[in-house]
Amino acid sequence: MSDEPRPRPQYGEYATPEEQRAAIRSPEPEPAASADPPHPPTAPATTVAARPTRVADRVITLALLAYGLVTVISAIPQLVDFSEFAKTWMTVAGVEGEFTNTAQGALWGGIGATVFAVGWLLTAVLAWWSLARGKLSWWIPLVGAIVTFLIVSVCLVVPLFGDDALVRGLTLGA
Repeated sequence: MSDEPRPRPQYGEYATPEEQRAAIRSPEPEPAASADPPHPPTAPATTVAARPTRVADRVITLALLAYGLVTVISAIPQLVDFSEFAKTWMTVAGVEGEFTNTAQGALWGGIGATVFAVGWLLTAVLAWWSLARGKLSWWIPLVGAIVTFLIVSVCLVVPLFGDDALVRGLTLGA
């Protein structure tokens, strides 16, 4: 062996756990008692600052709700005047004839307009509630629009396909 002094060890290289804790100034761990139950998991953060902000989700959700509101506001007058709506629909579909099921059209057009308004309101309330809880919410206006549109479509099909001129025009065109 050599008479030269041994090189000084790097930090923590030969240090005992007590020396390491003293060097980083951490307290001694409590000795674990074998009879103690394990620690329960820590509670989730309860402060507002600890929660994620989800700014993009909030912006997208509010933009979809605004777009839905514009759509509903523009659709309601068309549905209330169902005869004009049916005439336009028949022209676009290429169906010859005139819509004659006006009484049923007025009833179902009013129902469709109400469903549109209530569907949007319910969607907005659910989205707002979800946003307030800090949950992802962008999907709520999309699902609300799809469900509402499907129900309104059924309301529109009833008087349209209850009209003899429209049914005749569709069967002749096929």
